[in-house]
Amino acid sequence: MLAIDTATPAVTAGVVRLDPVVTLAARVTVDARAHGELLMPHVTAALAAAGVGFEQVDAIVCGTGPGPFTGLRVGMVTAASLGHALGIPVHGVCTLDAIALDAATGPLLVVTDARRREVYWAHYDSHGRRLAGPQVQAPADLPELEFAAVAGQGARLHDLGVPVVDFPSPAGLVAVAADRLLAGDAPEPFLPLYLRRPDAVAPGARKKVGA
Repeated sequence: MLAIDTATPAVTAGVVRLDPVVTLAARVTVDARAHGELLMPHVTAALAAAGVGFEQVDAIVCGTGPGPFTGLRVGMVTAASLGHALGIPVHGVCTLDAIALDAATGPLLVVTDARRREVYWAHYDSHGRRLAGPQVQAPADLPELEFAAVAGQGARLHDLGVPVVDFPSPAGLVAVAADRLLAGDAPEPFLPLYLRRPDAVAPGARKKVGA
């Protein structure tokens, strides 16, 4: 499996064996401004390190956010393009779910940075099952939740605690989709989790100007 995520500042690509879930090679760089420049080099480097050719990839798993529009679409467009070119399925997974499985503890609050002084968050039980979220809110507006640990770089940035995991790993991404992949299920609709309305809006009718 080829795993990709650009929903956080980490540019993540890796090659993962499915059963059991084992990372064969991974390339991760934390640079929120270099998703477009680094993702495909990371993909090709991970494949080379794993000794796997593009034609040997059975499926792609890609984080669908939540995340900022610009970074998130880099990973999703890349995954969709590769899937189309190779004729293989592309499975989208919630990036916060992958972080929760990587953390392997709970109850857990996963928090990533949403910018604009807000965070994306989701709440999980001790088995990594999502109980609430994902949502986007100001840290001060988070609901009262019971958790024993936090994960995600957003927790560190917004003084919500020391995260046990900062970013999703390739293995965590594949683990979220493992049941679907093993069952051979068709991918669910590949849609981004933006959680915000777009800033750009269609222009309204022109105002009349008086003579």
